[in-house]
Amino acid sequence: MKNYFLLIFLLFLNLSCKKEFKNVENDWQKISQNVLLKTEGDFLKLKSGKFNYDLPASKLPFKKVILLNASLVGYFTELGSENQIIGISSPEYVFSKKIHQLLEDGKIQNIGNEQKYDIEKIIALKPDVIFTNYIASFDNTYDLLKKNGIEIIFLDEYLEQDPLEKSKYLLVFGKFLGKEKEAISKFDEIKNSYDSLKTLAQKSKVKPVVLANEMYGNQWFLPGGKSNLARFISDSNGNYINASNTDFKAVPMSFEEVYAKSQKAEYWINVGNHQTKKELLQINPNYTKMNVFNTGKLYTLSGKEVGKSNDYFESGVVRADLVLKDYIKIFHPELFPNYNLTYMKELK
Repeated sequence: MKNYFLLIFLLFLNLSCKKEFKNVENDWQKISQNVLLKTEGDFLKLKSGKFNYDLPASKLPFKKVILLNASLVGYFTELGSENQIIGISSPEYVFSKKIHQLLEDGKIQNIGNEQKYDIEKIIALKPDVIFTNYIASFDNTYDLLKKNGIEIIFLDEYLEQDPLEKSKYLLVFGKFLGKEKEAISKFDEIKNSYDSLKTLAQKSKVKPVVLANEMYGNQWFLPGGKSNLARFISDSNGNYINASNTDFKAVPMSFEEVYAKSQKAEYWINVGNHQTKKELLQINPNYTKMNVFNTGKLYTLSGKEVGKSNDYFESGVVRADLVLKDYIKIFHPELFPNYNLTYMKELK
């Protein structure tokens, strides 16, 4: 009898703990598997990967921001917050015309690049915060900046495999930049657009076979079946050749392996930023052996390029709906007869 009551007690305790844990988790706003956000008292709390932040409400919104990654610029342009940026690294990779005008006007400073950040200039600018992807080899640089009283927030949007979860980072930046209402409105607009496009694509009776990426050296890094690109292909009603794979990351394969898997491919997407098929063959002449190269359609990511900058890696990070619309246009052109591709470009 004693064991019976002990069992009941332990079961009750277990359920109570689960309930308490669930309530704690529900207290957070889930942006993605990697990012959680909540307001608690006078603090904005953020969990980003392995990093935790308690940001005093008195320090928000951030008015003087430095960005170390061009991929984060899209969130600022979407929220109309370019004027809150005071420094940026590698501006040659930034697509935004407004950012370049602010650089020209001296309102945004070039603070170097990953090879050598101008630490003295960064410290002199006295930013409220630095946003960047986390790179372990830069820990000494991060520590130096922190010792000078500079807040560094790591946001690794590139790790997100759900396209809309990348877009949802808008809500994080909305909190940081005093644009919460605008961020909610923008994200809802993008999500509703994405969902409508996905529904439309599924109505097509055609589901073409799709190959992606290209070779680098002796390996073809084929996106995993759970990757961001695989999700785009699925949502645009395409049949990805590596869809059955369970990896989130790209899977290194030999040319022979990809050749065998892609025999029925009708479309080859994300073929770098090459300008012609002839140029592509200079990288690897074996492509002529592939059916998709000879009889299919090839598309690059060079639809919006200026110099070294490519808007696919900037606004495209945020505008998942426009990226999806491009893929639907490619696979099901009859659904958008008058639509011109935004980020993609056919390779001929």
